[in-house]
Amino acid sequence: MRRICTLLLAAGLVFGAATGASAIDFNAKGQWLMGFAGGEHNLVSHTREAGAQKEKVNNGDNFRAAQRVRLQLDAVASEALSGTVYFEIGTQNWGDADNGAALGADGTNVIKVKRAYIDWAVPDTNAKVRMGIQGVTLPNAAGGSAIMDTDVAGVTVAYQFNENVGLTALWARPANDNFNGDRRDNANYLDNMDLFSLMLPLTFDGVKATPWAMYGMIGRNALKGYGTNWGTKDGNLAYSLRPFPELDASGEGIGRTGKQYGGAFWAGLPVHLTLWDPLNIEFDVNYGWTESMGRYDSMSRQGTYRRASTERQGWLAKALVEYKMDWATPGVFGWYASGDVGNPKNGSQRMPSIVPMGNFTSYMGDGNYGWMLQDYGVDYAGTWGAGLQVRDISFVEDLKHTIRAAYWGGTNSPSVVKYMDNAFSWNNDLGGGTGPYLTTHDGLVEINLVNNYKMYENFNVNLEGSYIVNCMDNDTWKKARNGGSFEKQDMWKVQATFAYSF
Repeated sequence: MRRICTLLLAAGLVFGAATGASAIDFNAKGQWLMGFAGGEHNLVSHTREAGAQKEKVNNGDNFRAAQRVRLQLDAVASEALSGTVYFEIGTQNWGDADNGAALGADGTNVIKVKRAYIDWAVPDTNAKVRMGIQGVTLPNAAGGSAIMDTDVAGVTVAYQFNENVGLTALWARPANDNFNGDRRDNANYLDNMDLFSLMLPLTFDGVKATPWAMYGMIGRNALKGYGTNWGTKDGNLAYSLRPFPELDASGEGIGRTGKQYGGAFWAGLPVHLTLWDPLNIEFDVNYGWTESMGRYDSMSRQGTYRRASTERQGWLAKALVEYKMDWATPGVFGWYASGDVGNPKNGSQRMPSIVPMGNFTSYMGDGNYGWMLQDYGVDYAGTWGAGLQVRDISFVEDLKHTIRAAYWGGTNSPSVVKYMDNAFSWNNDLGGGTGPYLTTHDGLVEINLVNNYKMYENFNVNLEGSYIVNCMDNDTWKKARNGGSFEKQDMWKVQATFAYSF
């Protein structure tokens, strides 16, 4: 009898839930990616510490087969109210038991919640609110966001004054309650990071501009306790905010500070011009600063120490000019960012970032399906570059090609090298996920060929071949503090991606 009552109660709950949800429309979206890639994705083949044996940098596989599934479910009550949950399964490397792609297909920690938020409108106004874990991309033009493009928990409020002027306010919390404690502070004490941003979208005939500014509060323990891959696959928060690459990403070694929070500030002005259609002009100017939160000892090659600052500030300008034709869209692009001057006492002159997602190119950047090899966008801080491209070349229906060549140079002083480990930023996937550390003596040449075939309405086959010519200066990096040596090499990859989207 008890079992029958239990079953009747469960059935009543199910039917009651179905009745209560009858006014809700459920919409599903998703994407399946299947990819196969091979190549050499490291700019250094071997390193040798002083007095030690030569070691190979990368002992991993040069071929990778993987898959990823993203599913989004929207529960829409009305134009004024909806909720969204966005799941990601993978990336699953074929044969890897830990992520469920080995024999038997059983694994753990494969399904992840990528986004989960609600959208609602303030009654009788033009204000719209989004709360929860959401995708946030700061306004940008010409080459993607150099500051932040990622998923983060927060609240966004957008208000449209008229067809020309709007206003968006953002509060985001990238970090909190991740500090395990130490001899000075208890766990989870002063370890939050909060960002507050205002954006002003302006839209007129042939002109779009969105001036924006963002202020951040970074607790003195917010960056402590994280490994080199903390935060997101798209970047490394600790490295993107710390002044010099050789400083431990966890923040260990930084002296005590009386400050509880450090300030941070970013601003940008992205502009799109289509006044002279089919000519498209984009340019973007950015500035960033993070306050010093303690000093640390930076050791030079001579074994001497200099007291270094954790302050970091810099700027970046980038531009793109394209002309759309019937058969393709040729264009030129370029950027220039401030670099370190070589005196750690004054901190870093490279622009800090949160999760940069530069996409001028498709190998060192997010200009194509980048999830197979070099699984992130790129940080332009401390570099300059220029490139030519012809995108969306099409002579056959549903088949497009993009050809691109770009030169990367550095704006960092070569004298910084004496405070760094030998070839640090060259021997670990372009420097821990934030881009290569290039001095004014270094350079890279990147060549991309991307082909995309729309086989069916929702099914694309993408084939990319990319090559990077390594022009790093051996004489400069031999002056690094550890006195070791290295062997440089070029990078290349060939990848095929099959994408089903609905």
